[in-house]
Amino acid sequence: MKSTSQDQSLSDSRELDRSYDPLTGSIVEDGELSTVCYRPEGLDRLVQQTKFSKKELQVLYRGFKNECPSGVVNEETFKSIYSQFFPQGDSSMYAHFLFEAFDTQNNGSVNFEDFVISLSIILRGSITDKLNWAFNLYDINKDGCITREEMTEIMHSIYDMMGKYTYPHMKDSAPKEHVDSFFQKMDKNNDGVVTMDEFLETCQKDGNIMQSMHMFDNVI
Repeated sequence: MKSTSQDQSLSDSRELDRSYDPLTGSIVEDGELSTVCYRPEGLDRLVQQTKFSKKELQVLYRGFKNECPSGVVNEETFKSIYSQFFPQGDSSMYAHFLFEAFDTQNNGSVNFEDFVISLSIILRGSITDKLNWAFNLYDINKDGCITREEMTEIMHSIYDMMGKYTYPHMKDSAPKEHVDSFFQKMDKNNDGVVTMDEFLETCQKDGNIMQSMHMFDNVI
């Protein structure tokens, strides 16, 4: 009994002084501790908030800490990490929009909770959750509707990210054609903007969109 009590006391003290990392189950060295400016609140809470298991969260957290030892990511770091996946193009603008979607607290940084909650929606969320998240990404100024200007910016950022050396080669007019197609399909009342209701209704009736929504189910 005494040994169990001592172990619990040691665990509690480690969490209190933040030298113990409950997500990885490891002790943080003093030198590393001094560089950490943010730590997640706890594994059990994140299990409740997401659709990830404890084991999956631990794996994700180790990867997150490896890329972001301080515990938070600013936009420039996010862009730098994201650019590694698209070396043939310029992903900076799309990464900017993506960062703003992950930065749910609008404080210019993304911590592990921000990251993993959004990731849970993208990978494991319901169709409605995923579509809501996508709408929020496209709604750049967050006013509740998507304008042609916003969709044009998004499309240009995607084509920039994909690069000019794709095959088959994409025409310069492709982004505009995508935007025209998007509004022809989505803007039901032809008022020049796409609302959340219009977006959800159209997407849920489109077999290709619905299929793509399931593409990343149960990844990790």
